[in-house]
Amino acid sequence: MADANSLASPLFLREAELRRGIELLYFGYRDFTKGPDALLEKHGFGRAHHRALYFIGRRPGLSVSELLKLLCITKQSLSRVLSDLQNKGYVVSSVGHHDKRQRLLYLTETGAELERETFAAIRDRMAQAYGQAGPQAVAGFWAVLMGLIEADQQATVQDLMR
Repeated sequence: MADANSLASPLFLREAELRRGIELLYFGYRDFTKGPDALLEKHGFGRAHHRALYFIGRRPGLSVSELLKLLCITKQSLSRVLSDLQNKGYVVSSVGHHDKRQRLLYLTETGAELERETFAAIRDRMAQAYGQAGPQAVAGFWAVLMGLIEADQQATVQDLMR
């Protein structure tokens, strides 16, 4: 495989170039998740738990329906993940302020600590990769990733990043 840092070919829409991007994304994600996966495994959790912890940590008071929309998983899967996290003391829920049917999610101190640990496990890797690539490449990377997100989900993702 050619150097990942080389400039894209002017033929970047050809199959070989598309496969190169797919492979880099796959291997990057594999190595990106290695650290958090090891930490989560010690607690009996997996990647779905990681994503839930991450987004609840980013938006304390996030409703179950908002989390369901962000994660795009089934209600049954989210219910299992939240039950695990609540039963082990990582997440608590409370009744909504305006709508008593709503369940708002918060990390406990234990949950916040695990979220900080999993974030630390990926933060340095991401900062190093960003530093090596430079600001123009990072902006291009963000644009490509946004382009991979389903059109009907892009506004939700952009709202989260504000």
